[in-house]
Amino acid sequence: MSYLLGLTGGIGMGKTTTAAMFAAQGVPVWDADAAVHRLYAPGGAAVPGVGALFPSAVTAAGIDRKLLSQLLAAAPRRLAELEAVVHPLVADDRAAFVAAHADAPVVLLDIPLLFETGAEAQMDGVAVVSAPAEVQRERVLSRPGMTPETLDLILSRQMPDADKRARATWIIPTDSLQAAQAAVAGILADIAQDPQDRPHA
Repeated sequence: MSYLLGLTGGIGMGKTTTAAMFAAQGVPVWDADAAVHRLYAPGGAAVPGVGALFPSAVTAAGIDRKLLSQLLAAAPRRLAELEAVVHPLVADDRAAFVAAHADAPVVLLDIPLLFETGAEAQMDGVAVVSAPAEVQRERVLSRPGMTPETLDLILSRQMPDADKRARATWIIPTDSLQAAQAAVAGILADIAQDPQDRPHA
């Protein structure tokens, strides 16, 4: 039975880079965002259900995520309808990945909204990536097309970093690559201990 390690953190906190560090150590990594891309692609399992809710978001290339975001911005109350369609499909994708890697000692589940969606209940432990707020803003605002207003909107939908840190089994500091790599190595060492001794969520 694999140890299911959830990885989460706010936008710009270095989650993708950190997930790659786990992958480099041979840990299978499931990415929630990548799963949504698969589900929204042509022939993806989410296309019929999302299309029924937002017909104009369906294109020859599958669900147009940018247009879908614009539609939700205009009608934020409909987000719950979308989540009712997409979240079960994402959960099924995650379960299939875990089952396919049942022999791995550790499976990393990269979930941006892990706490917000209650997914921590399915994890054996949770690692939160974290950096100072000014580092986070600098990273995100350097992205093409990102504005302070858009960043503030995204942050308003995410649990504050301090709250994530308080609920974490481990905290991974990402203000430097060396600190993050050391934390990743430490987490894998903790999990490799006797199950009675290692931290749990």
